Amino acid sequence: MNRAKWLSVAILLSLFSCSVSAFTLDDVAKKAQNLADKSFDAPKSNLPSQFREMKFADYQQIQFNHDKSYWNKLKTPFKLEFYHQGMYFDTPVQINEITAKSVTPIKYSPDYFNFGSVKHDPDSVKNLGFAGFKVLYPLNKADKNDEVMSLLGASYFRVIGKGQVYGLSARGLAIDTALSSGEEFPRFREFWIERPKPNDKHLVIYALLDSPRATGAYRFTVYPGRDTTIDVQAKVFLRDKVAKLGIAPLTSMFLFGPSQPSKVLNYRPALHDSNGLSIHAGNGEWIWRPLNNPKHLSISTYTVENPKGFGLLQRGRAFSQYEDLDDRYDLRPSAWVEPRGDWGKGKVELVEIPTADETNDNIVAFWTPDVLPDAKHSLDLNYRLHFTRDEDKLHSDNVGYVKQTLRSTGDVKQSNLIREPDGSVAFLVDFIGPVLSSLDPNMPLASQVSVGDNGELLENSVRYNPETKGWRLTLRVKVKDEKKPIEMRAALVNGDKTLTETWSYQLPADE
Repeated sequence: MNRAKWLSVAILLSLFSCSVSAFTLDDVAKKAQNLADKSFDAPKSNLPSQFREMKFADYQQIQFNHDKSYWNKLKTPFKLEFYHQGMYFDTPVQINEITAKSVTPIKYSPDYFNFGSVKHDPDSVKNLGFAGFKVLYPLNKADKNDEVMSLLGASYFRVIGKGQVYGLSARGLAIDTALSSGEEFPRFREFWIERPKPNDKHLVIYALLDSPRATGAYRFTVYPGRDTTIDVQAKVFLRDKVAKLGIAPLTSMFLFGPSQPSKVLNYRPALHDSNGLSIHAGNGEWIWRPLNNPKHLSISTYTVENPKGFGLLQRGRAFSQYEDLDDRYDLRPSAWVEPRGDWGKGKVELVEIPTADETNDNIVAFWTPDVLPDAKHSLDLNYRLHFTRDEDKLHSDNVGYVKQTLRSTGDVKQSNLIREPDGSVAFLVDFIGPVLSSLDPNMPLASQVSVGDNGELLENSVRYNPETKGWRLTLRVKVKDEKKPIEMRAALVNGDKTLTETWSYQLPADE
């Protein structure tokens, strides 16, 4: 081949390589917009009835062969493993690999899996497809691959950092959550994953979202570490009108804890993946809302323009606060959403759903914008997700925060020193933080407290807590109508200066 021809071929190969490797969010956005222009085509299950009707114990027997991890033979710190279809995970998702030269589907094979005692016809599963996938990375030890991210079911994904175990979930999008019309669950129908280079410390995943009334294109850049973070870019298109659009939704579980003790004798003081909603408003205010397991569906909204952050947190990391050797609630991560750019006017919404046990996620939190895009324009989103056990680092040093909320039967000490219940409900709120520990313990801090019309404030006192080097607020509230909830707010002040976040609590109706 002469030099001119060789150069021409080299240029063409170079252009082809660039055009393939330059796979971007815009490529997925075009697919999402094309989908949005068409009527929704519901996904069709190709799952044999034996797999669809199996119980969870049977589904758990289908395990991925770890020695067949994708990229196992490549010099890359990341590996992929796949989930088999089964139970309600009954529709396949397409998973593709992006390299410098091509975009190639990752083909399903039953050889990836051990089926345990699940008897099946090999021919019935040979062309099934995957239900989802998980990302592995040497998170805790250099010579051991750990799960760092799991994507399975609708648009759900779970993420952990070093020394953490799976707890709450994040989602791509939520539609009409807790409305009487019923919730719509968008799903990721296709993924594209960039093959990482040997020294890469991050992984890039693209996802195409689809549902009857919305489509979306997502780019996740995953950074594993002590705190695993994910940079999220998304373009959402609406097919039809939506009453409520949930942006950056988080889903968790709260069964009981010191703010709402278990009514059944239990050796565990608390059982929850998260115990509060934290909000950093655009005006700088910090809000802490302890979670409840109410008897009836409860929705709380916080009007916030251009939020600086919000998340479902697990405050309290001592094992003694949970005493659970199996499920290790003390190691479950908090999730914090950090918006990039201005999100405009909207609300952070908290949904609390009654649950009788810890197997049901009953807590949802998300941002919902006041103005939704029309069918011709996308809603462009940019935010970072933090999965952490270092909740104190989420706060500014100049703002105190709530360490714990304790709820008890209200009582009054009698002249004989015996405490007698007086029909009230007591709350003890411990505020801590550098701004408080630096103060003179004798400083007479005060509180700003408001109680809704359904409650009468009987006690409001503040005292120094030498064990936390913070201050404890004690409130006693008389409930007027037990069939109605009570809204309460409180913060510590020094003169006209607010020292802490706002404790915003809803005492649920007791009926």
